[in-house]
Amino acid sequence: MTRRLLVGVLLIGLHAFVGVTLIPDLAPGPFGSVLAWTYLALSAVLMRYGVLVRGKGNAVLAGWESAGFAQGSAYVVIVAVVAVTLFGLLNARRTARVVAHDIALRKLPAELEGFSIVQLSDIHVGPTIKRGYIDAIVKRANGLSPDLIVITGDLVDGSVADLRDDIAPLAQLSARHGVYVVTGNHEYYSGADSWIAAFERLNMKVLLNRHVLLAHEGARLVLAGISDYSAELFNPGHRSDPHAALAGAPDDVPRVLLAHQPRSAKAVVEAGCHLQLSGHTHGGQFWPWMHFVQWQQPWVAGLQRVGEMQVYISRGTGYWGPPLRFGAPSEITRIRLKKADDLAP
Repeated sequence: MTRRLLVGVLLIGLHAFVGVTLIPDLAPGPFGSVLAWTYLALSAVLMRYGVLVRGKGNAVLAGWESAGFAQGSAYVVIVAVVAVTLFGLLNARRTARVVAHDIALRKLPAELEGFSIVQLSDIHVGPTIKRGYIDAIVKRANGLSPDLIVITGDLVDGSVADLRDDIAPLAQLSARHGVYVVTGNHEYYSGADSWIAAFERLNMKVLLNRHVLLAHEGARLVLAGISDYSAELFNPGHRSDPHAALAGAPDDVPRVLLAHQPRSAKAVVEAGCHLQLSGHTHGGQFWPWMHFVQWQQPWVAGLQRVGEMQVYISRGTGYWGPPLRFGAPSEITRIRLKKADDLAP
C-alpha cells in the first residue's frame, strides 16, 4: 500500500470513527447531523492534503508550511460551509416563489385556452413546518386566482391528531373548480385512511384511482388521480391504478392526471393521458442529492415527455428533513394550458 493511500485510509477511518461514536451521543437532530458530517468530511480531505503536501528544502519547514496552509484552508472551508448552510436554511424557510409554465396540449378546446392550475406538492407539514408556513402558502396560491388547485402528495409528516391545527389553513384554499389531492408515500407512513378523511373535511377532494369531469366555459376537462406508486405496500386496497382512474373517461377531451411519483408515468401514458403532474423528488432539495434522485426516478424536476404525454415534476412547496434547500428552490407552480399550435416550436 502506498504512503498516499495509507494516509487517506487512516484519516478517513479516524474521522468516520469520531462521527459514528460522537454525533449520535450529541443528538444534534437532522440538521445538526448533516452539518457535523459535512464538517468531518471536509476535515478529512483537508488534513490529508496537509499531510501529503511536499515543499522544497527543509522537511520541518515544509511541514510548517503545509500545516499553515491546511489551517488557513480549513478556516476558508468552514466559513464557506456556514455561508452555504445559512443560505440553504433561508432558502428552505422562505415562502415558495411562484414558478409559471405554459404547457401546450394538442386539440385543446378554445374554451380551455389559458385554463390555470396551481400545483402544490411535498409540503411536509410536520416537525418544522407549522401553521404559519401553511398560511403563507395558502395566501400566495389564492392570490393567483386559479381555475383549479391540485396537491400532488406528501402533505404531512405525522398523525392527524398531532397536525390537525397546523394543516387547518388548507381549508382556505380557493379555486373556481375546487381543490384536489392525491396521496404520497408519506401519507402512508402516518395512516393514509385517517388523512384522506381529514383532507375531505378540509374541502380537498381526494382522487384515489378515480377521475372527475370538469365543465369550463362549455368545454370539458378530465382530472384524474392515482394513489402513490408504493401505496400497495401499506394498503393492498390502494394499489396505484391509472387504468382504473381513467376508466369511463371520455376520449375526446384533455386528460390531466395527478401522480405523486414521476415513475408512474409509464403506466399513466399507457392508460391514455395527456399531462401528468407529479412531485416527490424535491428537485433533489440540496446539492448534490439531485444527482442521486435519478437512481430511483426517471426525472428530477421540470417539464418532461414520455411518448405523447407530458410530465411536470414540481420541486416541492416545502421540504423534508433538515430545513435546507440549495440548488433546488421550492415552488408554487402556476400552469396555464395552451393550444400546441399557439406556442413556438
